Amino acid sequence: MNSLWRSRDFLVLLGVQTLSAFGDALTFAAVPLLMRTGAISITDLGWIRALTAVATLLTGIVAGVIADRFDRRTVLRICDVARFVLLGSIPLTWLTGAQPWLLYLVLPAAAVFSMVFEVTYVAVVPALVPADRIAEANGLLYGAYSVAFLAGPAVAGVVSQVAGPVAAIGLDAVSFLLSAAGLVLIRIARPVADGAERGLGAGVRFIRRHPVMLPLTVLLAVLIFFTSSLNDVVVYHLMSGLGQSDAVIGLVLTAGVLGSTFAAAAVAPLRRRAGFGATWIGAFGLCGLLVAGIGLASNVPLIAVLAAAVTLCTGIAGISSVSLRQEVTPGHLLGRVTAAFWTLQLVLAPAGDAALTFSAKHLGVPLTLSVAGAAVTITALAALFTPIRRRTATPPPPPT
Repeated sequence: MNSLWRSRDFLVLLGVQTLSAFGDALTFAAVPLLMRTGAISITDLGWIRALTAVATLLTGIVAGVIADRFDRRTVLRICDVARFVLLGSIPLTWLTGAQPWLLYLVLPAAAVFSMVFEVTYVAVVPALVPADRIAEANGLLYGAYSVAFLAGPAVAGVVSQVAGPVAAIGLDAVSFLLSAAGLVLIRIARPVADGAERGLGAGVRFIRRHPVMLPLTVLLAVLIFFTSSLNDVVVYHLMSGLGQSDAVIGLVLTAGVLGSTFAAAAVAPLRRRAGFGATWIGAFGLCGLLVAGIGLASNVPLIAVLAAAVTLCTGIAGISSVSLRQEVTPGHLLGRVTAAFWTLQLVLAPAGDAALTFSAKHLGVPLTLSVAGAAVTITALAALFTPIRRRTATPPPPPT
């Protein structure tokens, strides 16, 4: 771990990511709170999430190529500046009155640059840290992300109470500008072109040949279908079902993210002791039970505790997954493999966003989250019949 703290470039990346994550947390909480103002409904929110997921999905086709072919620091900065402009347009436009139509345009457009940023960011980490410290580095980055999300929803709730949810989105825009400025300090080696075909082809072929990455991608597509709108459904439950204020909802979301902080600290030693398979399967298996519990709970503190446990599980599984991908993928392919991995697993996300929010409104939150939770646990247990169950990931077979 000392080698990580001595890396100036990694520490700068850690700092700007924490700042940017704080801004993300503001929008994460602020957009659902717009339901209280009457600007959007839970159905509107579901469609916005679905459009955002489609934009993310389509961007995955080119995001990996961009990350592998161009200067990665420049790509990261362009993405930050673009998101500053896009999100900053929301509070400026709303000065003359609510403009809910803008959300349908800006949030999917911002998701395009977020996808490129995230793919590039994942590809950068192995270049900044020793190979045997990738899991620890991801744990620190995820921990910083979690700490930012601890404060973000609470601040968003307070800002929303005082100045409205749109003001919190404006603060998010500023965070991206500051992040872009911080990235100037990082030195990132330009990837060496390998002559492989442009597009997702190389990444898809790598995933298809890898005995663990292939079933992992398929199962995650199903898991994301049932969990991508979980936050929105929980906010809807607290707001419409339990009549809680914006500030209370922000505190519940903050408590929920607390689990991610523990996940960041626990994942590396847990993977060393139990291996990837048991860690990933156990985390998602328990997560499904907890999701169902949230749907059945009516006590706000209990919902907060269950939400924290859910993020603990998803955090452990998520860090394990990204670390595995970075460990088994050659550096020159990492952008394309990451983009292909995320694109393929997001195939069902738009339908999931629309289905869960529609179900929450028309069938009720208890039934919606009970079914979603059961599906998550069953999907996780299905991994026991795949190579995911192995303690370590085996290398991909040679290309044919």
